Amino acid sequence: MENYAISTQGLTKRFKKLTAVDGVDIRVKKGEIFGLVGPDGAGKTTTIQMLCGIMTPSAGSANVAGVDIIKAPDALGGRIGYMSEGFSLYGSLSIGENIDFFSDLYQVGKAERLERKEKLLKFSRLTKFVNRYAERLSGGMKKKLALSCTLMYSPEILFMDEPTTGVDPVSRREFWNIIHDFISEGVTVFVCTPYMDEAERCDRVALMYQGHILKCDTPQHLKSSLNNNLLAVRTNALRQTVEIFRQNSNYGQVEIFGEELHLTVENAAKEKKQVLSFLQTKGIQVYDIREIIPSLEDIFVTSINEESKDSDGLNNQRKEIGTYNYTLSINDTNTNSVEVKDLSKRFGDFIAVNNVSFKVRKGEIFGFLGPNGSGKSTTIKMLCGLHKPTSGNAYVTGYNIADRAREVKSRIGYMSQKFSLYNDLTAEENIDFYAGIYGLTGAVLKERKSWVLEMAGLTGQGNVITSDLSGGWKQRLALGCSILHQPEILFLDEPTSGVDPIARRQFWDLIYQLSDQGVTVFVTTHYMDEAEHCHRIAIIYYGNMIALGSPAQLKSEHFAGDISEVGTAQFSMEDLFISLIEAEDLKESRSYL
Repeated sequence: MENYAISTQGLTKRFKKLTAVDGVDIRVKKGEIFGLVGPDGAGKTTTIQMLCGIMTPSAGSANVAGVDIIKAPDALGGRIGYMSEGFSLYGSLSIGENIDFFSDLYQVGKAERLERKEKLLKFSRLTKFVNRYAERLSGGMKKKLALSCTLMYSPEILFMDEPTTGVDPVSRREFWNIIHDFISEGVTVFVCTPYMDEAERCDRVALMYQGHILKCDTPQHLKSSLNNNLLAVRTNALRQTVEIFRQNSNYGQVEIFGEELHLTVENAAKEKKQVLSFLQTKGIQVYDIREIIPSLEDIFVTSINEESKDSDGLNNQRKEIGTYNYTLSINDTNTNSVEVKDLSKRFGDFIAVNNVSFKVRKGEIFGFLGPNGSGKSTTIKMLCGLHKPTSGNAYVTGYNIADRAREVKSRIGYMSQKFSLYNDLTAEENIDFYAGIYGLTGAVLKERKSWVLEMAGLTGQGNVITSDLSGGWKQRLALGCSILHQPEILFLDEPTSGVDPIARRQFWDLIYQLSDQGVTVFVTTHYMDEAEHCHRIAIIYYGNMIALGSPAQLKSEHFAGDISEVGTAQFSMEDLFISLIEAEDLKESRSYL
């Protein structure tokens, strides 16, 4: 066991009748990056807290950094570092003071402290804000500061529970570069993450579901373990194609992934022509069909569906919005729901949004992307009538937000990153609360309450306390509460942050259905594959609009030369996003020369 930093046998944790972790066997080598991936409620956090000595196992054994965590959990002190999902900062201290405080707590030497502090501030892009109080930081900036504080310490084993949730792709990539630097120092890393691209950066990954480890191997071996093949299909009617496949029992699992769909088949070479012919008989024009290597997310979702054949399975949880019909129409898609012209917002000398202009068509899914602190949330708050613009104009559903904010608020729905629910209320009480705000009563309230519970998968469970719901259930309940009054525009501010891939795919099914019924969806996200689901996207950086167009348009415009050099490589939206941000940073650095 000398080569293992962590080893468990039959590790179990029970909470009365609930078995949260059930007989888990894990071996983590010294100097390894080990990823634990699973849906909400899988048992990931409980597992980490047992390994850190915070919770006492109900059964089984575990050895962490040479310490028996059942017999002597206090001996872990000084050997491990732990960053929980709800990491705390001191709001009355500045960024620099928070880092210094944790450096003192970890007893980091002066020379090492200065080097690490400079490096971490640079990677987190917080250098220019070093004197800003933590309470005045955006949610994403707080997360990056929390990461920096944790990484000031170099323990034998570093435990991290979803450390980059809510952090933009640029900072996530830079964060993982820092992690690899830690590995070179001999640190072992044990990380829980909902990001599949992050899981692929790990040396080994364990897929966890309902307290059990389903599979554990390297990402490469896991991806080669899929018994079936995967076809990527691009058509002129993506949503219609998906529904055609889902209604035909002859075809396997089908999911939208960016601007194409992924279809599971037994033999790609044999069935490729059959799929093409089948779609042609349905009047679907196929632009491209090819076999692809499955991603770790494909393996994850397939494994969960193989394990769960009952009502918890993904395909059995598809919820159709339409118990009652939305009263909107998308007959005229040229009508603009949002029109923004030279919109700016200043806070003192700080320019949060700088002369931004764009239009959003009725029924469009419009993605709004940018790193933390780029001005996304400030723009949304202005469009929702929560912030008054410093200059410029914006019209939402035809009303000027500067002087008709009341009319705007009655015609929009808003779902924040924190899901906007009251955890001490039941699901039904949350619905009643929002219905009261919107003035819904009587038969209309009864009908829509039933619809929200059905859409959220909570029919018959309206008395469940919201705090007891997993992230995926909360997410759909929050979405239902935000559209009880049938708004014309739905603003979603990082709605799937920290939610597992299964819940995210279900959520986007609902978004597509809303868009089909004429609802305009304005969404911010840090998941770049989600950005590819949008009809058009805008990228904002330090308050300035740096790109606007459809995902295909932006990738072709910005990667035309690169594609010819690398042949068949498929550039992702994340590649595009990071490329544009780095180009802007280069412009800024040149301006100082």
